[in-house]
Amino acid sequence: MGAFTFKGGLHPYDGKDLSKDRPIKTVLPKGELIYPLSQHIGAPAVPVVAKGDRVLKGQKIAEAAGFVSANIHSSVSGTVKAIEPRLTVTGATINSIIIENDGEYEEIEYQKVKSLDQLSKDEIRNLIKEAGIVGMGGAGFPTHVKLMPKDDKAIDYVIANCAECEPYLTSDYRRMLEEPEKIVSGLKVILKLFDNAKGILAVEDNKPDCIEKLNQIVQKEDRIEVVSLKTKYPQGAERQLIYASTGRAINSSMLPADAGCVVNNVDTITAIYMAVCEGKPLMHRIVTVTGNAIKNPQNFLVATGTNYHELIDEAGGFTEEPAKIISGGPMMGFAIYDLDVPTTKTSSALLCLTNDDVAELAPSACINCGKCVEVCPGRIIPSRLADFAERHDEASFEKYDGMECCACGCCSFICPAKRQLTQSVKSMRLLVLANKKKK
Repeated sequence: MGAFTFKGGLHPYDGKDLSKDRPIKTVLPKGELIYPLSQHIGAPAVPVVAKGDRVLKGQKIAEAAGFVSANIHSSVSGTVKAIEPRLTVTGATINSIIIENDGEYEEIEYQKVKSLDQLSKDEIRNLIKEAGIVGMGGAGFPTHVKLMPKDDKAIDYVIANCAECEPYLTSDYRRMLEEPEKIVSGLKVILKLFDNAKGILAVEDNKPDCIEKLNQIVQKEDRIEVVSLKTKYPQGAERQLIYASTGRAINSSMLPADAGCVVNNVDTITAIYMAVCEGKPLMHRIVTVTGNAIKNPQNFLVATGTNYHELIDEAGGFTEEPAKIISGGPMMGFAIYDLDVPTTKTSSALLCLTNDDVAELAPSACINCGKCVEVCPGRIIPSRLADFAERHDEASFEKYDGMECCACGCCSFICPAKRQLTQSVKSMRLLVLANKKKK
């Protein structure tokens, strides 16, 4: 095992006290629900319903359009109102299925599930695929694809990402406290796919209550252990988590499987449990609604497709008009300009702040202090890479390992000159990838 941490990183104000002590509250959606056909990495799903159709909760409404794609299921019963482009949280307009909720929540009859011991590996993967499960930590990569590495026997570790290092977010924390059995059971499902693997529940040490609960559940499990990680941002980033938990290093040209690892988020693992052990597709997720502009910060169990306005209302509304609203956390989330958008499989949090500190900052020239290098978990030179990005110097950007940036935001946070280093480097990475794809 490694030293349970990584080089670099920092300790921003975490803001978790706002919502961490409030139990998860289920929200029943009131109005229409919107299901974007592209809420995952890969090809958009294809509708299998039409305008005017009545659908039931749990019914498949869109089908995966390829290997890297994901099914979509209705989280309510109601009538398909339209299939048309709608605004999403990213600011993009995406073709979506709109369902008018009838308030009855009539469910389909789910197929009877077998016990885990009776299921073959192919059956498990197919159940996960049919359930439309994707990475719910934010990436949205179809989970059945992640669980099909080239060599199953080469996987040594299955890591449950329980770190939740992003400030303000507490959805994984509440899941670990309230439903730890589902997490452990979901991890056992994944371990059934990899005969040589050991399961790791990787938790930051600022969550001792979660560590204690998980340890109690796995004390008789030979293949699962709880690893306490040093609390530091971005401990939950995939590369940093793998290194801290196993001592193995990967770079931007590698997949976790290349280092013998498979990593899944807490909510993703819970969804795997629901699909394989209860036969239910992915229809809900936990969303943290928080920030000093929110009257009652809370974690909500949300039906996918629910409008963000409804979550704000459930949280008591605003204490005052927010200066900034962020989808996700303050480090890796992105600002949004309209709340009239739906939650999706990858919606982790809605952060509403009374002050926009970033907008008030005036960037100045680099003072060559080296602080961005000290905190960078990728061990690169953000200030120099940002200069290359501003000059559109792709060759130098790649030469100085710009592709190793994980866009964690540490460099922008620590920079005394308030340069927007992360944004510059991230934009250049996307440009380099796009140009490589063209070639």
